[in-house]
Amino acid sequence: MERADIAFEVNGAAVSVSVPPVRRLSQVLRDELRLTGTKVGCDAGDCGACTVLVDGNPVCACLMPAASVAGASVTTVEGLANGRLSALQASFLEHGAAQCGICTPGLLVAATALLERNPTPSEAETQDALGGVLCRCTGYRKIVAAVMQASQHMNGVDLRLPEVGRAVGASPIRLDGVPKVTGDEKFGGDSFPADALAVLVVRSPHYHASFSFGDIEAWAKAHSGIAGVFTAADIPGKNCFGVIGPFADQPALAEGFARLRGEAVALVAGEREAILDLDLTDFPVAWRELPHVLQPRDAKADGAALIHQHRPANLLTSGYVERGDPDAALAGAAVTASGAIETSFVEHAYIEPEAGYAYMDGDTLVVVACTQAPYMDRDETAKVLGLPVEKVRIVPTATGGGFGSKLDVSLQPLIGLVAMKTGRPAALAYTRNESMMSTTKRHPAEMKATIGADAEGRVTGTVFEGDFNTGAYASWGPTVANRVPVHASGPYLTPNYRATGYAIHTNGPIAGAFRGFGVPQATIMQETLYDGLAAKLGMDRLDFRLKNCLRNGCETVTGQRLESGVGIGECLEQLEPHWTRALAEAEAFNARHTTSKRGVGVASCWYGCGNTSLPNPSTIKVGISAAGDVVLHQGAVDIGQGSNTVITQICADALGLPLDKFRLKSADTAITPDAGKTSASRQTFVTGKAAEQAGRALREKILRFANVSSRATIALDGAGISIQEGDAARRIDLAALKADADGLVFVAEETYDPPTLPLDAKGQGKPYAVYGYGAQIAELEVDLKLGTVKLIKITAAHDVGKAINPLLVEGQIEGGIAQGIGMALMEEYIPGRTENLHDYLIPTIGDVPPIEHILVEVPDPEGPFGAKGLGEHVLIPTAPAILNAIRHATGVLVTKVPATPSRVLAAIREKEARR
Repeated sequence: MERADIAFEVNGAAVSVSVPPVRRLSQVLRDELRLTGTKVGCDAGDCGACTVLVDGNPVCACLMPAASVAGASVTTVEGLANGRLSALQASFLEHGAAQCGICTPGLLVAATALLERNPTPSEAETQDALGGVLCRCTGYRKIVAAVMQASQHMNGVDLRLPEVGRAVGASPIRLDGVPKVTGDEKFGGDSFPADALAVLVVRSPHYHASFSFGDIEAWAKAHSGIAGVFTAADIPGKNCFGVIGPFADQPALAEGFARLRGEAVALVAGEREAILDLDLTDFPVAWRELPHVLQPRDAKADGAALIHQHRPANLLTSGYVERGDPDAALAGAAVTASGAIETSFVEHAYIEPEAGYAYMDGDTLVVVACTQAPYMDRDETAKVLGLPVEKVRIVPTATGGGFGSKLDVSLQPLIGLVAMKTGRPAALAYTRNESMMSTTKRHPAEMKATIGADAEGRVTGTVFEGDFNTGAYASWGPTVANRVPVHASGPYLTPNYRATGYAIHTNGPIAGAFRGFGVPQATIMQETLYDGLAAKLGMDRLDFRLKNCLRNGCETVTGQRLESGVGIGECLEQLEPHWTRALAEAEAFNARHTTSKRGVGVASCWYGCGNTSLPNPSTIKVGISAAGDVVLHQGAVDIGQGSNTVITQICADALGLPLDKFRLKSADTAITPDAGKTSASRQTFVTGKAAEQAGRALREKILRFANVSSRATIALDGAGISIQEGDAARRIDLAALKADADGLVFVAEETYDPPTLPLDAKGQGKPYAVYGYGAQIAELEVDLKLGTVKLIKITAAHDVGKAINPLLVEGQIEGGIAQGIGMALMEEYIPGRTENLHDYLIPTIGDVPPIEHILVEVPDPEGPFGAKGLGEHVLIPTAPAILNAIRHATGVLVTKVPATPSRVLAAIREKEARR
């Protein structure tokens, strides 16, 4: 493509580039000028992550051709700080408005343009100005607050960290926060080597098809700049990966036939400019489309073709929990409620598509990429590529959202294969389309259940059954099938119970981990039936839940006795005044309005932290360097939830040294011990516990060395440790001590694995050591003529055991609620139709109402400083609370989720037709 010299100004400096005039401005900024603070999330103007200022006006750089900025002035996020953070950047840090950080540059740039016009914008003005930038982590509320209050941060942000022993319970700014607001943070696509080969993936356009290749070598020779084309025949190891070993079934590159739309079948590697211009429509692959099934009911039907020959009836696996005699309990119940609910595929929609690069370091393959599970990536990549695990190193970049999907291997073995075969670095960034087409989704569920209660309103029995569409490959299907039956009772005492979860293969998208592992779907079923039971009993819906909720000393449906730490009762009790107010306001509103009605809904959650009845260890190493720093080898990948900060806070108080002395060695399989995957709400609990134990062990080593008791205090004084006990003072000269290979003179490494027990054939046992609890109230209005739902407020009470960092807890609550709103009202991934962020709708800044959070702290003796997990719990009650509120407003329950306006309206009209 012909080039032109284009001169313009960037961040106050004159620049000139020689590029094709139609080259996207986002590519010019990132690839030519290495200003990678401008992010690319969609290349279609849908996400706004690439927002920059052109002559002071915010534009999507991915939609602007380079020729259009000739002679113009461009400002990127890197230009917002003039030697010091801007007031807006400081406000983002102070409010916790940057979580993963991938959307933060776009938001900061758009907000800067607003504040230059209007230094004190209203909430509506702020939402209007930022409405074109999507965020998947924060729930937007803290972003709005940060922009509206930016003028209060003209003097910067207070970077002082808590004093010794006061880190836990404080809310210092994120320890990794500054790079997120300056644009310096490096995500998966931000540090590609200049000489890296670019990689394209050839993918199946069909749900099920056989294929064969033509003359690949001739095709490659006919296109200049192609360095190689690779297929399954080039894979040197076992062409099969999966997150759960016994169920592993997915090829890195398909062999002979593809089981789903978007499956990878070949790789094309070449020089960057050649790949940018390459059109794959003439790639020599011939397809023969085969019959496919997309629904579990069709996949289970007699005579249905098997997607995997060794899995009869297309059943991947099932989970089962039974306690007591549920059939007899239901037969003898005073009232019962029965129903069926269907949910949809939900896309993770993180703003950062998968990206990374690989290179050979001697005989070691190094993969630098976004991920939630570096050690799992290492093991699976080594297996596919036929390498010893010690010859594969995974270096996680910052990860721009994950929510479960970045637990699975995606591009790691693909770029690793190219690097191995060519000897050159290989880089790949998924397009938004291929990310949405090929990566995992939330399992759609078809569920039915019956719950019974006695005349006093106590639940006597439950029977639940659910089919979960796990798609073409296993991924985390077994985890969903096993976790759902454990949780489908909700956090309520249920003496007689039977629940079964089935993971069914189809030719649909692979369904994997997504914030809750199937529990959000099951909770919709259970909580909507609880409202039905309360109505039949003539009981208040909140009172009904309070009567039945688990308390200390209760046994769960798996027979696990919960001796302490059960906080669901406290959560529901905290909601009582809000419930009374909301019901009164709804009644008054409804008395005045006929075309719209207000509804109030409530729902609860519980969630076991960590793996289900399986080993789940985390290891943390911490030491003192000869220079007097505390070096924390912290391998728990921070995907925005704040583990870099929270785990350091825990370790700091356990060790008795201040946060400002800590230096992080973040996740890297070559230098950090395995802290396990970032999933299942486990990092604060499991890795936090390991950090607490390591901090205490290091403290004990230092005290023993100084021959003092545990009452002594320690302080770092330059290259020495000062120790004080009563009137006695001592000093350890660190420079005089022998350092290990990591430069540490004192070091401790501790592993924590939660105490669980296996489940027997009836699902009885101790699946989790710690549970978290929560409850939410949704207030909304429904337009009876249009079926539209307007959210008024969400009130959320969550038992976190101990809020290690209250500001980060609030951020997790708001972000989880935003995703729950999407699941309830708008998000429905349809293969072949919603493979972009224009057709697939996620909540925008105007869709999330005010959120009131109530932090309940019922400590669990197993958690670090009493803390429990939180990340997944906060999403679970939102959708059922919204559906219950819609029913309260309209008298109808929407049984296909999401409750889009057309479905709400259809349910209303069906009710009217029955009258």
